[in-house]
Amino acid sequence: MTRMTCVYQATDIGVGRALNEDSVADLCHETYVIADGMGGYAAGEVASHILVETVRDILLTKGYFDERDLKEAILSANNAILQKVREQPSYSGMGTTATIFHRENDLFFWAHVGDSRLYLFRDHSLRQITRDHSLVSDLVENGSITLDEARLHPKRNVITRAVGVATDLIVDTGRFPAAERDVLLLCSDGLTSVLSDHIIYELLDTTQANNNVAERLINKAIEENSHDNISALVVLYDI
Repeated sequence: MTRMTCVYQATDIGVGRALNEDSVADLCHETYVIADGMGGYAAGEVASHILVETVRDILLTKGYFDERDLKEAILSANNAILQKVREQPSYSGMGTTATIFHRENDLFFWAHVGDSRLYLFRDHSLRQITRDHSLVSDLVENGSITLDEARLHPKRNVITRAVGVATDLIVDTGRFPAAERDVLLLCSDGLTSVLSDHIIYELLDTTQANNNVAERLINKAIEENSHDNISALVVLYDI
């Protein structure tokens, strides 16, 4: 199947941040990843970098792979981060989110840990594919708070699952069929903490192949005064 793919990515340190602990990458074989690091001075940057490089090294050795392989790559990165902490105790407490997707022929595969997100924009409709592993997401799901309340909740940055924190990591995975003119978005919570799905939808809905929508998303988040690192990677298929 012949197709045109346009890939755009952008990142910004955000307001008042000393370091950018996000890592975002176009890996290989139509595989894309975002990682949002956390924990101590520079440690989050180390964790997200280990995640990306470990996943890249593992997947480069494979031909065909699916969501099971993406999961195993994340689990390998989990072990690598834990090993780094054992070697350098000053990195204790570091970890990272991980959201990856891969296209193989007419299927998308994904794997996910944390509160970075994968979105699918198709036929003028936006859908969040991944589920946030966060305290406020749990509270919304059990009806304790609304989505609007979650955006302003004092513990909105607390995540319940991260790579590099424990040996018994659970990785969410899935797959779905591809369609013509799909647009997929990977983003860190520095974007989604200030931009609603409606705003993201509007920016994606006006996207053209010669328009860097990742930069537009980042610039909009900066306008909204995001105080976190902000990263986005957008892939446009069959333009």
